[in-house]
Amino acid sequence: MYLTIKALHIIFIVTWFAGLFYIVRLFVYFTEAQEMEEPQRSILQDQYRIMMKRLWFGITWPSAILTLVFGPWMAFLLGSIPVWLWIKLAFVLGLYFYFFFLHGIYKDLHAGVVKRSSTQLRVWNEVATIFLVAIVFLVVLKSFLSMIWSMVGLIIFTACLMVAIKVYKRVREKKNK
Repeated sequence: MYLTIKALHIIFIVTWFAGLFYIVRLFVYFTEAQEMEEPQRSILQDQYRIMMKRLWFGITWPSAILTLVFGPWMAFLLGSIPVWLWIKLAFVLGLYFYFFFLHGIYKDLHAGVVKRSSTQLRVWNEVATIFLVAIVFLVVLKSFLSMIWSMVGLIIFTACLMVAIKVYKRVREKKNK
């Protein structure tokens, strides 16, 4: 039974992350459509609203809930919680905070309220990647020393992502001139 629950947990983690990655891209596109002239702006934003709603409530929310069901179930079947798993759970808690933060952005955009630039949203898009890298390394390596090196690698990875976003922004700005 443990392996079945573990497989279901992994499946719903994958679909949850797929939703997290794609929803923020839709936020970026919705925000960029704000800069367009009518009727193109309304047409695109109406379509993005439909896509966001289907993704958010059809895939992302159910996957987040099922991940939360199968994760503790798997921990219960495991019997004890090792140190590395407690650290992973801290990252998972952070991931849920990020998820609820995105839900706030979803509600704003669905109401037509744009509070963040497309560049800011691109940065937010990378947060899920950072959580994914941290969690996968913790689950695979499971040793304290390896976790320390993983965190150092995560910090370097995050810095590289931020630099890449800045470079991409400059390239886009030059291309649009």
